[in-house]
Amino acid sequence: MRPISRRAFVAGAGAAAALAASRIEAMDALFEAPLYPPMDLSYFDTPVSPAPADIRLGYASITWGGKDLDAVADIAAAGYPGIQLRSNIVPAYEQRPQALADELAKHHLTLVALSSGAVSIDPAAEAQQLALHAGHARFLRACGGLYLQCTDERPKRALVPADYQRLGRLLTEIGKRTADAGVALGYHNHMGTIGERPDAVDWILDAADPKYVKLELDIAHYQQGGGDPVKAIRKYADRLLFLHIKDVEDMPGASGGPGSYRFVELGRGKVDVKGVFAAMRDVKFRGWAVVELDAVPDPDRRTPKESALINRKYLEDCGLTFHMPHATTRDQR
Repeated sequence: MRPISRRAFVAGAGAAAALAASRIEAMDALFEAPLYPPMDLSYFDTPVSPAPADIRLGYASITWGGKDLDAVADIAAAGYPGIQLRSNIVPAYEQRPQALADELAKHHLTLVALSSGAVSIDPAAEAQQLALHAGHARFLRACGGLYLQCTDERPKRALVPADYQRLGRLLTEIGKRTADAGVALGYHNHMGTIGERPDAVDWILDAADPKYVKLELDIAHYQQGGGDPVKAIRKYADRLLFLHIKDVEDMPGASGGPGSYRFVELGRGKVDVKGVFAAMRDVKFRGWAVVELDAVPDPDRRTPKESALINRKYLEDCGLTFHMPHATTRDQR
């Protein structure tokens, strides 16, 4: 290396200092200049209001007792834009899900949900349970559907606190797998299950990860289980995935048990259905409400389609409107 003279060293140091000073001046000017034009920041003192409620209406195929293509045609003809199917349809279409998607598109129906069946908390069945419901989620996604619904299988013994914890953890594991398939999981409260009573629903949801397990609130089962579905909507507003809209009446002279009640068309039972919709509007619910009627109460007098039309008339009297969806729209609420 050649030695540097004192004069060259001093000259180089002076140039470096001048360059550094010029950069500092430039940075000072940059920070002094306003990043944004002047504005009235008081506008940001008021939070942005949530969007108003947007309730979309579907209908469940269960009323048709397995005649799913009849259900598709009748539900569409009755003017409902969405449908919920059950897992009994999977074997016929699991190798050709696009055929089911095309059938629904032909009738302008959104596949809102697939009923995936009951979850067993038996440890010996865990691997089978995870595989079953994850498979249903993949099938649903391939058909263009939105949500997977699970109930649970009540053990034939007295329940203990660990049962609620285990069900919550198992639902979480299922929910992780359905999420991998792009499908949200909703837990369906139901009579005759671990989640029959309102407090049991609380314990199960508390044990489940809210990121992976939402609530699919069935308002009639919740009512029959001793709860107030109007209060439940306000309580679970942040966790509602979608709802089952249905009504239930007590059977005269019944002493309790499954035969002590039956499900009926909307407005003909004891559920405050209008109050439910008012609560949904109050919490600004934006999503699907699926009307469900397990079976026609008076099959000698009317058909499943006629019951669907009775329910539609009631919904319209409640101020609900029926909007036909776009065939390619996916609601990932």
